[in-house]
Amino acid sequence: GTQLLWEPAWPNDLLYIFPVVILGTIACNVGLAVLEPSMIGEPADPFATPLEILPEWYFFPVFQILRTVPNKLLGILLIVSVPTGLLTIPFLENVNKFQNPFRRLVAMTVF
Repeated sequence: GTQLLWEPAWPNDLLYIFPVVILGTIACNVGLAVLEPSMIGEPADPFATPLEILPEWYFFPVFQILRTVPNKLLGILLIVSVPTGLLTIPFLENVNKFQNPFRRLVAMTVF
């Protein structure tokens, strides 16, 4: 058709063309999903448990501590004591600010 060089986007594009494109895209996606469904991975078997169930990477240290320590209360105390100990290191090292940092007891044990 005849289009002007500076034809405004409102109302032609925004009211007539954009909804047709959006609804057409949705219709194509729904049509493909109904006519040609694709499976993602294998279907789950509820009666077959995997041999080694591992947590996500951010839970793995906690999982290892709880798995190796026989007493669960001791494992929880270890889990809590590691961050607590790491948080107290700056306060223990700054007791004497004029001491040589390579001679500090905590620095020697950690590094």
